[in-house]
Amino acid sequence: MSHSKTKFTFVLVGLMILSLVLAACGGNASNNAASGSPGAPASSPSESQATAGASETPDASAERTLTDGLGHEVKVPANPQRIIASYLEDHLVALGVKPVAQWSVANGIQDYLQTELKGIPTISYDLPYEAVSSFSPDLIIIGSSSTVEGDKYAQYSKIAPTYVLGDEINNDWRKALLKIGEVLNKSEEAQKALDEYEAKAKEAKEKLQQTIGNESAAVLWLIQKQFYIVSDKLSSGAVLYGDLGLKVPEVVKEISASGTASWNPISLEKLAELDADHIFLVNSDKSTGSEALKDPIWKNIPAVKNGHVYEFDSTHSWLYSGAIANSQIIDDVLASVAK
Repeated sequence: MSHSKTKFTFVLVGLMILSLVLAACGGNASNNAASGSPGAPASSPSESQATAGASETPDASAERTLTDGLGHEVKVPANPQRIIASYLEDHLVALGVKPVAQWSVANGIQDYLQTELKGIPTISYDLPYEAVSSFSPDLIIIGSSSTVEGDKYAQYSKIAPTYVLGDEINNDWRKALLKIGEVLNKSEEAQKALDEYEAKAKEAKEKLQQTIGNESAAVLWLIQKQFYIVSDKLSSGAVLYGDLGLKVPEVVKEISASGTASWNPISLEKLAELDADHIFLVNSDKSTGSEALKDPIWKNIPAVKNGHVYEFDSTHSWLYSGAIANSQIIDDVLASVAK
């Protein structure tokens, strides 16, 4: 989840999911995800699923008025119990908070969070008013400004107090985590989660320096026979190159300089120029045979020929951003190249 740096929309289901990922983690809207597992059917949540507050009985007299990222004055309950924070669930889980409903697209949810969110009903990524209202939220937290364009903010705020992070905060998962911690009266928990992540990343970076030194890596996503390559400063690219210090291949630099999204399309012919020692591949085409991986051009890429491709399915966290997503990416990297 982002924290996030471009804004991670598809025409077909797969392309819709791709656009959501392209839109998240940064300048694009925070609606992106891997497909591959069916979303849980939406249903009315039970009170036991709404464990957002620190105490069992909210203290209405202690509500706070906070100014959100768009300048709205929002009366935030002291201990909200029924939170909707679509595509911000990574931050909630890091804070020990369960939402009343979780983000989804037509055939996908954030699989990597399901240990904590299993059984939580789903809500569509575009937050239809009727669906939001059906969950009777007592607080709505929204990431990107585009989600509340026009009269959308007024409509959501009629349902429940609505706090918008705004793009500056939403595009940086660290800032988003800390801000949501502030909104939920969990600033200490947010700082602890961030500190733990930074310590883990630092330790992993040192281990990678010892094992693979100055070797380079790239992250590719294969979906509907099309390859996409992650930007060097966004999504999992920010983890590999920023947090872990891996070398950025020239092809990644080139595409990142001209691309505007977290994930940008790359042709097989361009992939043939990929000067990466290691490739981390998110394969969303396993169910259809991964035909692109049988192409001679793919097979002749140096990292492929050398057996340095590490494949993950879309249930992993590589398409997302946040303390939890990024921590899992670090685990995957270490398990792959620092054995």
